[in-house]
Amino acid sequence: MSTDPALRTRSGRSRRRRRAFGIGFAAVIAVLGVVALAGAAVSSVQGPRVTAVSVDPQAAVEAGGARVILTTSQSLQKVETSQVTVTPAASFTVQTSGRDIGVRFSNALYDDTQYTVTVHGVVGIGGGPVTTLTESFHTPALSVFMLKRGSGTDTIFRTGLDGAQAVPVFENPHIEDFRATSQHLVMSVRTADDKPELIVTDLDGANARTLPLPGAGDIRDLGVADRGEVIGYTFTDANVSKTSGDASVLYTDSLALQDAAAPPTRIALSGVSPSVAQWRFVPGTDNILVLTFDGRLLLASSAGKDPVDLGSAASIDGIARGSTSAIIERPDGTYSIDLTSGAQTLLTDPPNVAGFAGTVTPLTATTTLRQYAQVTNGATTGTEIFRVLANGTSSVVYTSAATDAVLQVCTSPSARYAAVLIAPNVAQNPYVTTYEYPVPGTVETHIIDLDTGKEVSKLSAFDISWCQVPIE
Repeated sequence: MSTDPALRTRSGRSRRRRRAFGIGFAAVIAVLGVVALAGAAVSSVQGPRVTAVSVDPQAAVEAGGARVILTTSQSLQKVETSQVTVTPAASFTVQTSGRDIGVRFSNALYDDTQYTVTVHGVVGIGGGPVTTLTESFHTPALSVFMLKRGSGTDTIFRTGLDGAQAVPVFENPHIEDFRATSQHLVMSVRTADDKPELIVTDLDGANARTLPLPGAGDIRDLGVADRGEVIGYTFTDANVSKTSGDASVLYTDSLALQDAAAPPTRIALSGVSPSVAQWRFVPGTDNILVLTFDGRLLLASSAGKDPVDLGSAASIDGIARGSTSAIIERPDGTYSIDLTSGAQTLLTDPPNVAGFAGTVTPLTATTTLRQYAQVTNGATTGTEIFRVLANGTSSVVYTSAATDAVLQVCTSPSARYAAVLIAPNVAQNPYVTTYEYPVPGTVETHIIDLDTGKEVSKLSAFDISWCQVPIE
């Protein structure tokens, strides 16, 4: 041991610093432990609280399936659907996972609307206080895509419902039809040598590319699935004959960039002719409702399963968005069919409605839009479109003049609006016949607020992106 006083002094100071550090470190650990226990105690006293909210309001107004996710401060006991309220009312399902509560909306939400989600009786996984969580978000105003044909150039533009600030996003000398998904536009066009093409772009018209077709021939009946960036169309070979080639055969394809080089998928209909007169995607499933040329209604599967025969039918009027409820014209009347159970209900005319019944457009699983031609002394005096509820209550939402023709009725994803395509003064408004889907030289799309029955706007274009099928 050193006898140098200076060395003994420095050694003592070093030991004192080490003891002080150890005491200080222990004190810090103790404080942190106290803070953690205090935090846990506060959390236990307060119960779960929201620490983050995830929601995409734009996606919520464009299609069903959007979610709002509430992340809380602790893991939760299961939240039942009965514990959740959404204001204004909307159909939804609920899922609990760890600290998250997910509220998934079955249908698209109303545009430009404040929504409030309230979750009652929320309890942590270990018990403790019961809390109520409340969060709100505002949906944006709707915008739509529409087609306007012109001399030498056809244009698809994006616009608000009032028609203001319309922005061209795609131009081509000959656009037959188009559809919009949440991420893409797909256009059916004819080339300079009169051959069909399917062109895919982003929603702003950028990054154009063509999709591979089954071969040389014609495409018709373009449609898109509610979700999944999947399209479908019927294809007919250029040299089809009675013994060879496709004739109005249904194909599907993906718009996802990673699938760009993949060929389209031919939908097999085992046991029957593959030719399809009409078809529709069934929302929320991999099924496709098809009507064959010999009048068989089939529920086919894009996964290759054998189709289910649903009997004879004359036409498919449509399938309500976000549902499996289809409106079918049978030889003995118009029916609503639940495509999951096969149950069907004969639609009857609502009371106090006069006129000759026409096309029925499904609005929701229980509500329809129905056209009635008004005739006096053998002459048509106009067409009335009624909104008909499940209990038979009806109200007129649109009336066309005797000189006008109703060409098509489409509904918005949320079922808040209807788009009524009109050919004004139809007797002096000839069709432009250079298209496979011709329309009169002058067309108008009237946007109707179905809750109020008031007209929102009148747009000088057609093929609004709400439409699931082309003009027939």
